[in-house]
Amino acid sequence: MNGRRWMMGMRQYKRDRFAEGSERMQLSGAEIMCRILAEEGVTTVFGYPGGAILPFYDALRQSPIQHILTAHEQGAAHAADGFARASGNVGVCIATSGPGATNLVTGLATAFLDSVPVVAITGQVNRALIGHDAFQEVDITGITMPITKHNFLVKKPENLAQTLRLAFQLAREGRPGPVLVDVPRDVQTALIDFEEARLAELQPLEPDAERVAAAAAAINKAQRPVMLVGGGVINANAEYDAMHLCEKLHIPVVSTLMGLGAISAYRQLFLGMTGLHGHERANNAVKEADLILAVGSRFNDRVTGERSSYSANKLIIHLDIDPAEVDKNIDSGIGITGDMVATLNALEKAAQPHDLSSWWDKINSWPGMDDDFGNEEAPKFFKALNPVLKDKDYIITTDVGQHQMWAAQHLKIQFARQWLTSGGLGTMGFGLPAALGAQLARPQSRVISISGDGGFKMTGSELFTIASNNVPVIAIVFNNSGLGMIRQLQTVQFAKRFTSCELPGYVDFVKYAAAFGIEGEHADSPEALAQAVTKAWECRKPYLIEVCINPKNMVLPMVAPGLGINDFVKFANDEIN
Repeated sequence: MNGRRWMMGMRQYKRDRFAEGSERMQLSGAEIMCRILAEEGVTTVFGYPGGAILPFYDALRQSPIQHILTAHEQGAAHAADGFARASGNVGVCIATSGPGATNLVTGLATAFLDSVPVVAITGQVNRALIGHDAFQEVDITGITMPITKHNFLVKKPENLAQTLRLAFQLAREGRPGPVLVDVPRDVQTALIDFEEARLAELQPLEPDAERVAAAAAAINKAQRPVMLVGGGVINANAEYDAMHLCEKLHIPVVSTLMGLGAISAYRQLFLGMTGLHGHERANNAVKEADLILAVGSRFNDRVTGERSSYSANKLIIHLDIDPAEVDKNIDSGIGITGDMVATLNALEKAAQPHDLSSWWDKINSWPGMDDDFGNEEAPKFFKALNPVLKDKDYIITTDVGQHQMWAAQHLKIQFARQWLTSGGLGTMGFGLPAALGAQLARPQSRVISISGDGGFKMTGSELFTIASNNVPVIAIVFNNSGLGMIRQLQTVQFAKRFTSCELPGYVDFVKYAAAFGIEGEHADSPEALAQAVTKAWECRKPYLIEVCINPKNMVLPMVAPGLGINDFVKFANDEIN
Protein backbone atom coordinates (compact mmCIF):
# COMPACT_ATOMS: atom_id res chain seq x y z
CA MET A 1 0.00 0.00 0.00
CA ASN A 2 1.53 3.32 -1.08
CA GLY A 3 1.56 6.35 1.21
CA ARG A 4 -0.98 8.37 -0.81
CA ARG A 5 -3.51 5.53 -0.84
CA TRP A 6 -3.03 5.00 2.88
CA MET A 7 -3.59 8.69 3.68
CA MET A 8 -6.73 8.84 1.56
CA GLY A 9 -8.03 5.72 3.24
CA MET A 10 -7.28 7.15 6.66
CA ARG A 11 -9.18 10.37 5.92
CA GLN A 12 -12.20 8.35 4.80
CA TYR A 13 -11.86 6.17 7.89
CA LYS A 14 -12.00 9.22 10.13
CA ARG A 15 -15.07 10.57 8.33
CA ASP A 16 -16.86 7.24 8.60
CA ARG A 17 -16.09 6.63 12.26
CA PHE A 18 -16.31 10.06 13.87
CA ALA A 19 -18.83 12.89 13.80
CA GLU A 20 -17.54 16.20 12.48
CA GLY A 21 -16.01 18.25 15.28
CA SER A 22 -16.48 15.56 17.94
CA GLU A 23 -13.84 15.29 20.63
CA ARG A 24 -15.10 12.29 22.54
CA MET A 25 -16.84 9.19 21.19
CA GLN A 26 -17.65 5.64 22.18
CA LEU A 27 -15.79 2.89 20.42
CA SER A 28 -15.05 -0.75 21.06
CA GLY A 29 -11.64 -1.60 22.45
CA ALA A 30 -10.77 -3.26 19.13
CA GLU A 31 -11.71 -0.11 17.22
CA ILE A 32 -9.58 1.94 19.58
CA MET A 33 -6.64 -0.39 18.93
CA CYS A 34 -6.97 0.28 15.20
CA ARG A 35 -7.41 3.97 15.86
CA ILE A 36 -4.18 4.19 17.92
CA LEU A 37 -2.24 2.31 15.24
CA ALA A 38 -3.41 4.90 12.74
CA GLU A 39 -2.48 7.72 15.15
CA GLU A 40 1.03 6.32 15.31
CA GLY A 41 1.40 6.27 11.53
CA VAL A 42 1.29 2.48 11.21
CA THR A 43 0.60 1.39 7.63
CA THR A 44 1.43 -2.32 7.81
CA VAL A 45 1.14 -4.99 10.51
CA PHE A 46 2.21 -8.63 10.46
CA GLY A 47 0.25 -11.30 12.26
CA TYR A 48 -1.71 -14.49 12.61
CA PRO A 49 -5.30 -14.53 13.95
CA GLY A 50 -6.79 -16.66 16.71
CA GLY A 51 -9.80 -16.67 18.98
CA ALA A 52 -8.54 -14.19 21.61
CA ILE A 53 -7.55 -11.54 19.07
CA LEU A 54 -10.49 -11.91 16.65
CA PRO A 55 -12.36 -8.77 17.81
CA PHE A 56 -9.30 -6.76 16.77
CA TYR A 57 -9.18 -8.52 13.40
CA ASP A 58 -12.85 -7.77 12.85
CA ALA A 59 -12.21 -4.07 13.47
CA LEU A 60 -9.10 -4.15 11.28
CA ARG A 61 -11.35 -4.98 8.27
CA GLN A 62 -12.64 -1.39 8.39
CA SER A 63 -9.18 0.15 8.73
CA PRO A 64 -6.88 1.19 5.86
CA ILE A 65 -3.97 -0.52 7.66
CA GLN A 66 -2.51 -3.38 5.62
CA HIS A 67 -2.36 -6.76 7.36
CA ILE A 68 0.17 -9.35 6.19
CA LEU A 69 -0.75 -12.91 7.14
CA THR A 70 2.51 -14.76 7.78
CA ALA A 71 3.08 -18.51 7.78
CA HIS A 72 4.09 -18.47 11.47
CA GLU A 73 4.04 -15.96 14.32
CA GLN A 74 7.85 -16.04 14.54
CA GLY A 75 7.84 -14.89 10.92
CA ALA A 76 5.49 -12.04 11.90
CA ALA A 77 7.85 -10.89 14.67
CA HIS A 78 10.92 -11.00 12.39
CA ALA A 79 9.00 -9.23 9.61
CA ALA A 80 8.00 -6.44 12.01
CA ASP A 81 11.64 -6.28 13.10
CA GLY A 82 12.86 -6.04 9.48
CA PHE A 83 10.24 -3.37 8.77
CA ALA A 84 11.51 -1.32 11.73
CA ARG A 85 15.20 -1.70 10.88
CA ALA A 86 14.68 -0.75 7.24
CA SER A 87 12.38 2.22 7.90
CA GLY A 88 13.47 3.51 11.29
CA ASN A 89 9.82 3.39 12.38
CA VAL A 90 8.10 1.09 14.87
CA GLY A 91 7.25 -2.35 13.50
CA VAL A 92 4.04 -4.06 14.63
CA CYS A 93 3.20 -7.75 14.99
CA ILE A 94 -0.05 -9.37 16.13
CA ALA A 95 -0.75 -12.77 17.69
CA THR A 96 -3.45 -14.53 19.63
CA SER A 97 -3.12 -15.87 23.17
CA GLY A 98 -1.24 -19.01 24.19
CA PRO A 99 0.87 -20.58 21.42
CA GLY A 100 0.40 -17.57 19.15
CA ALA A 101 1.94 -15.29 21.76
CA THR A 102 4.72 -17.70 22.73
CA ASN A 103 5.68 -18.06 19.05
CA LEU A 104 6.64 -14.37 19.12
CA VAL A 105 9.26 -14.90 21.83
CA THR A 106 12.31 -15.53 19.64
CA GLY A 107 11.48 -12.54 17.46
CA LEU A 108 11.01 -10.26 20.47
CA ALA A 109 14.29 -11.43 22.01
CA THR A 110 16.03 -10.74 18.69
CA ALA A 111 14.64 -7.20 18.61
CA PHE A 112 15.48 -6.65 22.27
CA LEU A 113 19.16 -7.55 21.99
CA ASP A 114 19.56 -5.47 18.82
CA SER A 115 17.57 -2.47 20.16
CA VAL A 116 14.84 -2.52 17.50
CA PRO A 117 11.52 -0.69 18.07
CA VAL A 118 8.71 -3.26 17.80
CA VAL A 119 5.24 -3.25 19.34
CA ALA A 120 3.69 -6.70 19.76
CA ILE A 121 -0.05 -6.84 20.39
CA THR A 122 -1.38 -10.12 21.74
CA GLY A 123 -4.86 -11.28 22.51
CA GLN A 124 -5.58 -12.72 25.96
CA VAL A 125 -8.47 -14.72 27.41
CA ASN A 126 -11.28 -12.82 29.12
CA ARG A 127 -10.24 -11.11 32.34
CA ALA A 128 -12.38 -13.41 34.51
CA LEU A 129 -10.53 -16.45 33.14
CA ILE A 130 -6.98 -15.19 33.69
CA GLY A 131 -5.18 -17.40 36.18
CA HIS A 132 -7.57 -20.35 35.72
CA ASP A 133 -5.62 -22.25 33.04
CA ALA A 134 -8.22 -21.38 30.43
CA PHE A 135 -7.91 -22.63 26.86
CA GLN A 136 -4.88 -21.00 25.20
CA GLU A 137 -3.99 -18.98 28.29
CA VAL A 138 -0.36 -18.20 29.10
CA ASP A 139 1.20 -15.42 31.14
CA ILE A 140 2.86 -13.80 28.15
CA THR A 141 3.80 -10.65 30.08
CA GLY A 142 5.64 -12.82 32.59
CA ILE A 143 7.31 -14.86 29.85
CA THR A 144 8.50 -11.80 27.91
CA MET A 145 9.51 -9.59 30.85
CA PRO A 146 13.27 -10.26 30.39
CA ILE A 147 13.16 -9.77 26.60
CA THR A 148 11.06 -6.62 26.22
CA LYS A 149 11.79 -3.03 27.08
CA HIS A 150 8.43 -3.05 28.87
CA ASN A 151 5.16 -4.93 28.64
CA PHE A 152 1.55 -4.40 29.67
CA LEU A 153 -1.53 -6.45 30.53
CA VAL A 154 -4.54 -4.17 29.96
CA LYS A 155 -6.94 -4.92 32.82
CA LYS A 156 -9.11 -1.81 32.54
CA PRO A 157 -10.71 -0.89 29.19
CA GLU A 158 -10.41 2.82 29.94
CA ASN A 159 -6.59 2.44 30.06
CA LEU A 160 -6.32 0.80 26.64
CA ALA A 161 -5.70 3.88 24.49
CA GLN A 162 -3.06 5.48 26.69
CA THR A 163 -1.33 2.12 27.21
CA LEU A 164 -0.96 1.65 23.47
CA ARG A 165 0.28 5.21 23.01
CA LEU A 166 2.82 4.66 25.78
CA ALA A 167 3.92 1.38 24.19
CA PHE A 168 4.84 3.15 20.96
CA GLN A 169 6.62 5.94 22.81
CA LEU A 170 8.65 3.49 24.88
CA ALA A 171 9.53 1.41 21.81
CA ARG A 172 11.09 4.30 19.90
CA GLU A 173 12.37 6.75 22.56
CA GLY A 174 15.83 6.55 24.14
CA ARG A 175 17.37 3.16 23.46
CA PRO A 176 14.75 1.53 21.19
CA GLY A 177 13.35 -1.90 21.91
CA PRO A 178 10.29 -4.15 21.76
CA VAL A 179 7.18 -3.54 23.88
CA LEU A 180 4.34 -6.03 24.28
CA VAL A 181 0.70 -5.15 25.00
CA ASP A 182 -1.54 -8.05 26.08
CA VAL A 183 -5.24 -7.24 25.57
CA PRO A 184 -7.95 -9.53 27.01
CA ARG A 185 -10.76 -10.41 24.62
CA ASP A 186 -13.43 -8.69 26.68
CA VAL A 187 -11.36 -5.47 26.73
CA GLN A 188 -11.40 -5.59 22.93
CA THR A 189 -15.21 -5.91 22.88
CA ALA A 190 -15.92 -3.37 25.65
CA LEU A 191 -17.41 0.03 24.69
CA ILE A 192 -15.06 2.78 25.82
CA ASP A 193 -15.10 6.56 25.76
CA PHE A 194 -12.34 7.63 23.41
CA GLU A 195 -10.80 10.96 22.55
CA GLU A 196 -7.97 11.75 20.22
CA ALA A 197 -4.75 12.67 21.97
CA ARG A 198 -1.00 12.28 21.70
CA LEU A 199 1.62 11.87 24.36
CA ALA A 200 4.14 14.65 24.65
CA GLU A 201 7.44 13.78 23.00
CA LEU A 202 10.33 13.20 25.33
CA GLN A 203 13.14 15.71 25.06
CA PRO A 204 16.54 14.30 24.03
CA LEU A 205 19.09 13.95 26.80
CA GLU A 206 21.90 16.45 26.32
CA PRO A 207 25.46 15.17 26.96
CA ASP A 208 27.49 16.44 29.89
CA ALA A 209 29.59 19.36 28.63
CA GLU A 210 32.57 18.65 30.91
CA ARG A 211 32.79 15.04 29.77
CA VAL A 212 32.58 16.12 26.13
CA ALA A 213 35.42 18.61 26.73
CA ALA A 214 37.54 15.92 28.41
CA ALA A 215 36.90 13.51 25.53
CA ALA A 216 37.85 16.13 22.93
CA ALA A 217 41.06 16.94 24.81
CA ALA A 218 41.99 13.26 24.90
CA ILE A 219 41.28 12.84 21.18
CA ASN A 220 43.45 15.86 20.42
CA LYS A 221 46.40 14.21 22.21
CA ALA A 222 45.97 10.67 20.88
CA GLN A 223 48.62 9.35 18.51
CA ARG A 224 46.86 6.11 17.55
CA PRO A 225 43.10 6.79 17.77
CA VAL A 226 40.38 4.52 16.36
CA MET A 227 36.66 5.19 16.06
CA LEU A 228 34.45 2.14 16.71
CA VAL A 229 30.91 2.51 15.29
CA GLY A 230 28.09 0.26 16.48
CA GLY A 231 24.40 -0.19 15.85
CA GLY A 232 23.58 2.71 18.16
CA VAL A 233 24.84 5.12 15.50
CA ILE A 234 22.25 3.82 13.04
CA ASN A 235 19.46 3.70 15.64
CA ALA A 236 20.14 7.37 16.42
CA ASN A 237 20.26 8.36 12.72
CA ALA A 238 23.71 9.76 13.53
CA GLU A 239 25.68 8.15 10.69
CA TYR A 240 26.39 11.48 8.91
CA ASP A 241 27.51 13.08 12.17
CA ALA A 242 29.88 10.17 12.85
CA MET A 243 31.24 10.42 9.31
CA HIS A 244 31.86 14.17 9.59
CA LEU A 245 33.76 13.71 12.86
CA CYS A 246 36.05 10.95 11.60
CA GLU A 247 36.72 12.76 8.32
CA LYS A 248 37.54 16.03 10.06
CA LEU A 249 40.06 14.25 12.30
CA HIS A 250 41.18 11.67 9.69
CA ILE A 251 40.65 8.92 12.27
CA PRO A 252 40.52 5.28 11.12
CA VAL A 253 37.11 3.69 11.60
CA VAL A 254 36.16 0.11 12.43
CA SER A 255 32.65 -1.28 12.74
CA THR A 256 30.86 -3.88 14.78
CA LEU A 257 28.61 -6.34 12.97
CA MET A 258 25.60 -4.15 13.78
CA GLY A 259 27.33 -0.92 12.79
CA LEU A 260 27.98 -1.87 9.16
CA GLY A 261 26.73 0.87 6.87
CA ALA A 262 27.16 3.68 9.39
CA ILE A 263 30.37 4.49 7.49
CA SER A 264 30.55 3.44 3.84
CA ALA A 265 32.84 0.49 3.22
CA TYR A 266 34.16 2.37 0.19
CA ARG A 267 35.57 5.23 2.28
CA GLN A 268 39.33 5.31 2.72
CA LEU A 269 39.02 5.71 6.51
CA PHE A 270 37.08 2.45 6.88
CA LEU A 271 39.24 -0.50 7.96
CA GLY A 272 36.49 -3.12 8.10
CA MET A 273 34.62 -5.07 10.71
CA THR A 274 36.19 -5.83 14.07
CA GLY A 275 35.51 -8.76 16.37
CA LEU A 276 35.59 -12.56 16.39
CA HIS A 277 35.59 -12.68 12.58
CA GLY A 278 36.87 -9.17 12.08
CA HIS A 279 39.36 -8.10 9.44
CA GLU A 280 43.02 -8.31 10.36
CA ARG A 281 43.61 -4.62 9.73
CA ALA A 282 40.62 -3.62 11.84
CA ASN A 283 41.45 -5.94 14.74
CA ASN A 284 45.14 -5.03 14.74
CA ALA A 285 44.26 -1.32 14.77
CA VAL A 286 42.00 -1.81 17.78
CA LYS A 287 44.71 -3.78 19.56
CA GLU A 288 47.44 -1.21 18.89
CA ALA A 289 45.31 1.91 19.44
CA ASP A 290 46.01 4.28 22.33
CA LEU A 291 42.43 5.61 22.23
CA ILE A 292 39.14 4.05 21.15
CA LEU A 293 36.18 6.33 20.55
CA ALA A 294 33.31 3.85 20.84
CA VAL A 295 30.08 5.24 19.40
CA GLY A 296 26.90 3.27 20.02
CA SER A 297 28.53 -0.08 20.78
CA ARG A 298 27.86 -2.13 23.91
CA PHE A 299 31.16 -4.04 23.69
CA ASN A 300 29.62 -7.45 23.12
CA ASP A 301 31.98 -10.36 23.80
CA ARG A 302 32.06 -11.08 20.05
CA VAL A 303 33.55 -7.61 19.61
CA THR A 304 36.12 -7.60 22.41
CA GLY A 305 37.49 -11.12 22.71
CA GLU A 306 39.37 -11.37 26.01
CA ARG A 307 38.30 -8.17 27.73
CA SER A 308 41.31 -7.30 29.90
CA SER A 309 43.67 -7.35 26.92
CA TYR A 310 41.14 -5.46 24.80
CA SER A 311 41.24 -2.36 26.98
CA ALA A 312 44.91 -2.58 28.01
CA ASN A 313 47.16 0.43 27.35
CA LYS A 314 44.46 2.59 25.86
CA LEU A 315 41.80 5.11 26.80
CA ILE A 316 38.22 4.11 26.08
CA ILE A 317 35.71 6.89 25.39
CA HIS A 318 32.23 5.36 25.34
CA LEU A 319 29.25 7.22 23.81
CA ASP A 320 25.83 5.63 24.34
CA ILE A 321 22.20 6.56 24.89
CA ASP A 322 21.84 3.96 27.64
CA PRO A 323 23.69 4.70 30.92
CA ALA A 324 23.43 1.00 31.83
CA GLU A 325 25.82 0.09 29.01
CA VAL A 326 28.65 2.40 30.11
CA ASP A 327 31.22 0.41 32.11
CA LYS A 328 29.09 -2.74 31.92
CA ASN A 329 31.44 -4.81 29.77
CA ILE A 330 34.49 -2.58 29.39
CA ASP A 331 35.69 0.05 31.87
CA SER A 332 35.72 3.37 30.06
CA GLY A 333 37.96 6.24 30.98
CA ILE A 334 35.29 8.68 29.82
CA GLY A 335 31.65 7.66 29.50
CA ILE A 336 29.17 10.03 27.87
CA THR A 337 25.43 9.33 27.78
CA GLY A 338 22.92 11.38 25.88
CA ASP A 339 21.64 12.16 22.42
CA MET A 340 24.12 10.73 19.91
CA VAL A 341 23.79 13.49 17.32
CA ALA A 342 24.28 16.22 19.92
CA THR A 343 27.28 14.43 21.41
CA LEU A 344 29.01 13.88 18.07
CA ASN A 345 28.40 17.47 17.00
CA ALA A 346 29.84 18.77 20.26
CA LEU A 347 32.91 16.58 19.83
CA GLU A 348 33.37 17.74 16.24
CA LYS A 349 33.41 21.37 17.35
CA ALA A 350 35.94 20.78 20.13
CA ALA A 351 38.29 18.21 18.57
CA GLN A 352 41.07 19.29 16.24
CA PRO A 353 42.89 17.34 13.51
CA HIS A 354 46.57 16.57 13.98
CA ASP A 355 49.28 14.56 12.26
CA LEU A 356 48.47 10.82 12.27
CA SER A 357 50.65 9.87 9.29
CA SER A 358 52.87 7.43 11.21
CA TRP A 359 49.76 5.70 12.58
CA TRP A 360 48.31 5.38 9.09
CA ASP A 361 51.63 3.99 7.80
CA LYS A 362 51.42 1.22 10.40
CA ILE A 363 47.75 0.53 9.65
CA ASN A 364 48.43 0.22 5.93
CA SER A 365 51.17 -2.35 6.60
CA TRP A 366 48.53 -4.87 7.74
CA PRO A 367 46.42 -6.93 5.29
CA GLY A 368 43.33 -5.03 4.12
CA MET A 369 39.80 -6.33 4.08
CA ASP A 370 40.15 -7.54 0.49
CA ASP A 371 43.29 -9.55 1.23
CA ASP A 372 42.81 -11.50 4.47
CA PHE A 373 40.61 -14.46 3.54
CA GLY A 374 43.30 -16.66 2.04
CA ASN A 375 42.34 -19.01 -0.79
CA GLU A 376 38.81 -19.69 0.41
CA GLU A 377 36.26 -19.99 -2.39
CA ALA A 378 33.10 -18.87 -0.59
CA PRO A 379 34.11 -15.19 -0.09
CA LYS A 380 34.48 -14.84 -3.86
CA PHE A 381 30.72 -15.32 -4.26
CA PHE A 382 30.06 -12.37 -1.98
CA LYS A 383 32.72 -10.16 -3.51
CA ALA A 384 31.18 -10.81 -6.93
CA LEU A 385 28.00 -9.02 -5.78
CA ASN A 386 29.70 -5.70 -5.03
CA PRO A 387 29.88 -4.45 -8.63
CA VAL A 388 26.24 -5.47 -9.10
CA LEU A 389 25.02 -3.61 -6.00
CA LYS A 390 27.30 -0.57 -5.79
CA ASP A 391 25.36 2.71 -5.67
CA LYS A 392 22.02 0.91 -6.01
CA ASP A 393 19.10 1.15 -3.58
CA TYR A 394 19.35 -2.24 -1.89
CA ILE A 395 18.94 -3.88 1.51
CA ILE A 396 20.72 -7.05 2.64
CA THR A 397 19.23 -9.32 5.29
CA THR A 398 20.96 -12.43 6.60
CA ASP A 399 20.44 -15.47 8.73
CA VAL A 400 23.17 -16.46 11.19
CA GLY A 401 26.19 -18.61 10.46
CA GLN A 402 29.11 -18.69 8.06
CA HIS A 403 27.21 -16.94 5.27
CA GLN A 404 26.45 -14.07 7.68
CA MET A 405 30.14 -13.56 8.45
CA TRP A 406 31.19 -13.84 4.80
CA ALA A 407 28.56 -11.26 3.89
CA ALA A 408 29.69 -8.95 6.71
CA GLN A 409 33.32 -9.28 5.72
CA HIS A 410 33.06 -9.00 1.95
CA LEU A 411 29.93 -7.09 0.97
CA LYS A 412 30.63 -3.36 0.71
CA ILE A 413 27.73 -1.86 2.66
CA GLN A 414 27.43 1.82 1.75
CA PHE A 415 24.63 3.28 3.82
CA ALA A 416 22.84 2.89 7.12
CA ARG A 417 19.83 0.53 7.14
CA GLN A 418 21.19 -1.41 4.15
CA TRP A 419 22.43 -4.22 6.41
CA LEU A 420 19.91 -6.10 8.58
CA THR A 421 21.10 -9.05 10.65
CA SER A 422 20.64 -10.66 14.04
CA GLY A 423 23.66 -9.69 16.12
CA GLY A 424 22.96 -10.05 19.83
CA LEU A 425 20.78 -13.16 19.80
CA GLY A 426 22.22 -14.76 16.67
CA THR A 427 18.86 -15.98 15.39
CA MET A 428 18.89 -18.52 12.60
CA GLY A 429 15.85 -18.05 10.39
CA PHE A 430 15.85 -14.26 10.75
CA GLY A 431 16.81 -13.38 7.20
CA LEU A 432 13.82 -14.33 5.01
CA PRO A 433 10.97 -12.93 7.16
CA ALA A 434 13.06 -9.83 7.93
CA ALA A 435 13.45 -9.35 4.18
CA LEU A 436 9.68 -9.53 3.79
CA GLY A 437 9.24 -6.73 6.34
CA ALA A 438 12.06 -4.63 4.90
CA GLN A 439 10.69 -4.87 1.36
CA LEU A 440 7.24 -3.70 2.49
CA ALA A 441 8.81 -0.86 4.48
CA ARG A 442 10.82 0.34 1.50
CA PRO A 443 9.08 -0.81 -1.69
CA GLN A 444 11.37 1.31 -3.89
CA SER A 445 14.42 -0.66 -2.68
CA ARG A 446 15.41 -4.20 -3.65
CA VAL A 447 15.81 -6.53 -0.71
CA ILE A 448 18.17 -9.50 -0.89
CA SER A 449 17.88 -12.22 1.75
CA ILE A 450 21.06 -14.26 2.27
CA SER A 451 20.69 -17.56 4.14
CA GLY A 452 22.42 -20.83 4.76
CA ASP A 453 20.56 -24.06 4.18
CA GLY A 454 20.25 -24.60 7.96
CA GLY A 455 18.59 -21.28 8.74
CA PHE A 456 16.47 -21.32 5.60
CA LYS A 457 14.88 -24.60 6.64
CA MET A 458 13.65 -22.90 9.83
CA THR A 459 11.59 -20.09 8.28
CA GLY A 460 11.62 -20.88 4.56
CA SER A 461 7.84 -21.33 4.78
CA GLU A 462 7.60 -17.55 4.66
CA LEU A 463 8.07 -17.98 0.92
CA PHE A 464 4.32 -18.61 1.13
CA THR A 465 3.81 -15.08 2.47
CA ILE A 466 6.22 -13.55 -0.04
CA ALA A 467 4.56 -15.34 -2.96
CA SER A 468 0.95 -14.72 -1.91
CA ASN A 469 1.65 -10.99 -1.57
CA ASN A 470 4.00 -10.81 -4.58
CA VAL A 471 6.75 -9.19 -2.52
CA PRO A 472 9.83 -8.98 -4.80
CA VAL A 473 12.40 -10.36 -2.36
CA ILE A 474 15.52 -11.96 -3.86
CA ALA A 475 16.41 -14.98 -1.71
CA ILE A 476 19.92 -16.46 -1.95
CA VAL A 477 20.51 -19.78 -0.21
CA PHE A 478 24.11 -20.92 0.32
CA ASN A 479 23.87 -24.68 0.56
CA ASN A 480 26.78 -26.63 2.04
CA SER A 481 24.51 -29.49 3.17
CA GLY A 482 25.30 -28.74 6.77
CA LEU A 483 25.66 -26.36 9.66
CA GLY A 484 28.88 -24.73 8.54
CA MET A 485 29.61 -22.63 11.61
CA ILE A 486 29.02 -25.63 13.89
CA ARG A 487 31.47 -27.63 11.77
CA GLN A 488 34.00 -24.80 11.96
CA LEU A 489 33.71 -24.54 15.76
CA GLN A 490 34.01 -28.32 16.08
CA THR A 491 37.17 -28.11 13.98
CA VAL A 492 38.69 -25.45 16.23
CA GLN A 493 37.43 -26.44 19.65
CA PHE A 494 36.70 -30.16 19.48
CA ALA A 495 39.52 -31.61 17.36
CA LYS A 496 37.26 -32.23 14.35
CA ARG A 497 34.86 -34.49 16.26
CA PHE A 498 31.98 -33.61 13.98
CA THR A 499 28.55 -34.17 15.48
CA SER A 500 25.11 -33.15 14.19
CA CYS A 501 26.52 -30.69 11.68
CA GLU A 502 25.51 -32.50 8.49
CA LEU A 503 22.17 -31.94 6.78
CA PRO A 504 20.56 -33.86 3.90
CA GLY A 505 22.30 -33.01 0.68
CA TYR A 506 19.41 -33.81 -1.63
CA VAL A 507 17.29 -30.74 -0.93
CA ASP A 508 16.78 -28.61 -4.04
CA PHE A 509 15.74 -25.16 -2.85
CA VAL A 510 14.89 -24.00 -6.36
CA LYS A 511 12.25 -26.72 -6.55
CA TYR A 512 11.09 -25.79 -3.05
CA ALA A 513 10.53 -22.20 -4.23
CA ALA A 514 8.74 -23.48 -7.33
CA ALA A 515 6.18 -25.14 -5.06
CA PHE A 516 5.15 -21.60 -4.01
CA GLY A 517 5.12 -20.35 -7.60
CA ILE A 518 8.47 -18.57 -7.24
CA GLU A 519 11.03 -18.75 -10.04
CA GLY A 520 14.67 -19.47 -9.35
CA GLU A 521 17.94 -20.92 -10.55
CA HIS A 522 21.19 -22.53 -9.42
CA ALA A 523 24.44 -20.57 -9.54
CA ASP A 524 27.64 -22.60 -9.53
CA SER A 525 30.22 -19.79 -9.75
CA PRO A 526 30.68 -16.21 -8.50
CA GLU A 527 30.08 -14.95 -12.03
CA ALA A 528 26.87 -16.97 -12.34
CA LEU A 529 25.65 -15.60 -9.01
CA ALA A 530 26.26 -12.02 -10.13
CA GLN A 531 24.36 -12.69 -13.35
CA ALA A 532 21.49 -14.34 -11.47
CA VAL A 533 21.13 -11.39 -9.08
CA THR A 534 21.16 -8.98 -12.03
CA LYS A 535 18.41 -11.00 -13.70
CA ALA A 536 16.36 -11.17 -10.49
CA TRP A 537 16.81 -7.43 -9.92
CA GLU A 538 15.27 -6.64 -13.30
CA CYS A 539 12.24 -8.93 -13.02
CA ARG A 540 10.66 -7.18 -9.99
CA LYS A 541 9.13 -10.33 -8.53
CA PRO A 542 10.19 -12.92 -5.94
CA TYR A 543 13.20 -14.96 -7.01
CA LEU A 544 15.35 -17.66 -5.38
CA ILE A 545 18.98 -18.47 -6.15
CA GLU A 546 20.73 -21.54 -4.74
CA VAL A 547 24.51 -21.62 -4.44
CA CYS A 548 26.23 -24.88 -3.49
CA ILE A 549 29.53 -24.46 -1.63
CA ASN A 550 32.17 -26.76 -0.17
CA PRO A 551 31.39 -27.72 3.46
CA LYS A 552 35.10 -27.33 4.29
CA ASN A 553 35.08 -23.59 3.56
CA MET A 554 35.99 -21.62 6.70
CA VAL A 555 35.34 -18.07 7.77
CA LEU A 556 38.74 -16.39 7.89
CA PRO A 557 40.07 -14.54 9.82
CA MET A 558 38.90 -16.05 13.11
CA VAL A 559 40.00 -15.01 16.60
CA ALA A 560 40.90 -17.93 18.83
CA PRO A 561 38.23 -18.46 21.52
CA GLY A 562 39.08 -16.75 24.80
CA LEU A 563 42.11 -14.90 23.41
CA GLY A 564 42.86 -11.33 22.38
CA ILE A 565 41.35 -9.55 19.43
CA ASN A 566 44.41 -10.11 17.19
CA ASP A 567 45.14 -13.72 18.19
CA PHE A 568 44.00 -15.39 14.97
CA VAL A 569 43.45 -19.11 14.45
CA LYS A 570 45.83 -20.70 11.96
CA PHE A 571 44.17 -23.47 9.94
CA ALA A 572 46.01 -26.28 8.20
CA ASN A 573 45.47 -26.55 4.44
CA ASP A 574 43.64 -29.86 4.79
CA GLU A 575 41.12 -28.26 7.15
CA ILE A 576 39.96 -25.60 4.72
CA ASN A 577 40.22 -27.27 1.33
